[in-house]
This record gives sequence, C-alpha cells and structure tokens, in this order.
Amino acid sequence: MAGTGTPATALLARQKVEHRLLAYPHRGGQAYGPEAAEALGLDPARVFKTLVAEVDGTLTVGIVPVSATLDLKALAAAVGGKRARMAEVSAAERATGYVAGGISPLGQRRRLRAVVDASAQGLATIYCSGGRRGLEVELAPADLARLTGATFAPIAG
Repeated sequence: MAGTGTPATALLARQKVEHRLLAYPHRGGQAYGPEAAEALGLDPARVFKTLVAEVDGTLTVGIVPVSATLDLKALAAAVGGKRARMAEVSAAERATGYVAGGISPLGQRRRLRAVVDASAQGLATIYCSGGRRGLEVELAPADLARLTGATFAPIAG
C-alpha cells in the first residue's frame, strides 16, 4: 500500500508482527475513530482510539473503543495515580510525534506508559491508528500490549 509508511508501520515490520493495514479517505471533522469504523465497515467496539492524558503530571496513553469514552479516574487508578486530565493536544503531538486524529499507540517518539481497555482482551484482533489520519492497523491485542508496554484495565466509560 503506497504512502502508508509511518513509525507505527515501521515498528510492526521491524518486529515481524502479524498485522493488516486498512486505508480510507479521511473526510475531516473531529470524530476520527467513528469515521474509521464507518468508512471501513467495522464494529466500533473493535476500533480503538488512542487518547493522551496527564496522570499526576505524567503523559499516559489510554486506548479505548471508539464507541466508549476514556474514564480518567479509572486510567489514573490503573497506573497507580491520583488525578488525570486530558493532555493538551500540542503536548500529545510533541510527545508522540503524530498529529491529533492520527496518533498511534505504536512507534511513538517517546514511549509513554499505556493502558488498553480490558475489553480488548476478549477479541482476536483490534484496530488502532496506523499513524496518520485515514490509516488503521489490525493486530492482536497481545501484540499491541507487548509493543507498547501496555497493561490491560477497565478504563472505558
């Protein structure tokens, strides 16, 4: 697939992780995850969005289904923190090396601690951003956790 090279896809190739890339024409707007699910005809419970929050001042990634919201209290608890709030978009972009709407949990500029919603564990594969708007990657939840150092916890609201 031409033009799909991102740090996320490079990491998957380097680590020889079984995955599948799916591209769709991004139409603009802010609901990137639901747009991806609709454009690709996927179950929104299997399409995960990557959200960057600050837990006690430390950037932390929450990976939740696009059909849900990130429960900030649950995210804080999952990493042993007290308070969480969404990170500023500019801080998230700087730390990850990706633009909002295309932030992948994979291949980030700085490896941030990450938590994947526990609902992913019951699925054979999930979809997440491939590192740019209009690109999704399908992979096993265990591979996502291994490559990002993520833990699983119930963080979806």
